[in-house]
Amino acid sequence: MVARRAALAGLVLAALGGSSGRAAEPVPAPPSIPAVLDLDEALRLLRSQGIDLLIADAAVQSAQGDEAVAGAIPNPLLSGSYGRSRPTHGCTDASGAPAACGWMPDGAWTVGLSDQAAIENTLSGKRSLRVDVARRALEAARAGRADAQRALESQLKQQFVQTLVAGEALRFATEAEASSARTAELTRQRFEAGAISEAELARIEVAALEAAQARDVAAQGLADSKAALAFLLGVRGAAPEFDVEGPGFLRFSEPGRLGSATAGELLARAQAERPDLQAARSQRERAAAALALARRMRFPDVSVQLGYAQEGTSATAVTPPTYTVGLSFALPLLYQQQGEIRKADADLRTQELGVARLEAQVAQDVRTAVADYHATSRLARRMESGLLERAQRARDLVEIQYRRGAATLLDYLDAQRTFTATRTEHLQVLQAYWTSVFRLEQAVGEDLR
Repeated sequence: MVARRAALAGLVLAALGGSSGRAAEPVPAPPSIPAVLDLDEALRLLRSQGIDLLIADAAVQSAQGDEAVAGAIPNPLLSGSYGRSRPTHGCTDASGAPAACGWMPDGAWTVGLSDQAAIENTLSGKRSLRVDVARRALEAARAGRADAQRALESQLKQQFVQTLVAGEALRFATEAEASSARTAELTRQRFEAGAISEAELARIEVAALEAAQARDVAAQGLADSKAALAFLLGVRGAAPEFDVEGPGFLRFSEPGRLGSATAGELLARAQAERPDLQAARSQRERAAAALALARRMRFPDVSVQLGYAQEGTSATAVTPPTYTVGLSFALPLLYQQQGEIRKADADLRTQELGVARLEAQVAQDVRTAVADYHATSRLARRMESGLLERAQRARDLVEIQYRRGAATLLDYLDAQRTFTATRTEHLQVLQAYWTSVFRLEQAVGEDLR
């Protein structure tokens, strides 16, 4: 019996669920990251499996449901009743003598049908205004989804370059550790031969230990960057082992679509392309449509009603077959939508001010991003035009001289320290430069590479 009831309940739920259109889509499985990840593949994974984008997709689906609800025509309301009449006095029997009153032989039938104001809502334009409000909200949801993708892609690109730079920093730190170990071994041999003092040996050993420390710090930085990158790609468990590949980001190069663009042109493109601005404008249009709907709602909903009733079919029936047509509506005597209209008007003013504020914010974003781009590009150009190369050349020459005994230990340590600082600065400048490029893309709302 319990099994039969459970099966019946399942059938009822399936029938009710089937009327809603389609079943909810399952949550996609977490993505798998390839062993070698480039930026294009990372962007593809983000667009298809990013958790925040999946949430934005659900918001768009909800707005689509609201649009379907707004455009729906109410189902007609069918009502009916059946009863029997019984006189209370003046009843007689077949001979005409007074008798107790009984039930009338014929039943009383009534049937009613109402359109629930469907006709009036269509003719008065209320339904079309509701659809317009929902459609504008759907446009805003879609633009919001695009804006979420814009912000997430910029964040992903920045994190990707940070991971690349962290990997390059680890590679350099590993090389520096190996070089310091070799130099420390050479210095130890010289000390054993009596060519240098113990103080000089201690200094080079400290330098070797510092190089090992720097290598461990760089390894931890790379692990942290990979974990952050995996989170953006939707990984919900332990981050898999993977490497990032993008040699083009480890040197300075000017984006092709950015070379000849002026700040005014970039601002004009941002005003036209930024999805958050498009979403705000859609919200403004939604608020305007909602205000028009609130004003239209002052006209009451009028329901058309059809009725049929009978009790008996003869000419002397209590209620012969009767057909009726009627209208019903609420009299707007005490309230005329004043509160709804005021709220809708305030919402419209809020959305208009929001658009104006966002337009100013877009202009500030573009100006700031352009200034950062030009500043970091100058630093990157100067760094790669000779500064890094000369620092490495100086370190290599001093190292050769030190191994031959022509340079002091202090000269070598100073050259090594200068080269390490310059190399570290170069990686920081590259990261800052590409970050400024990606932030400029985010400010403009389009890919500039």
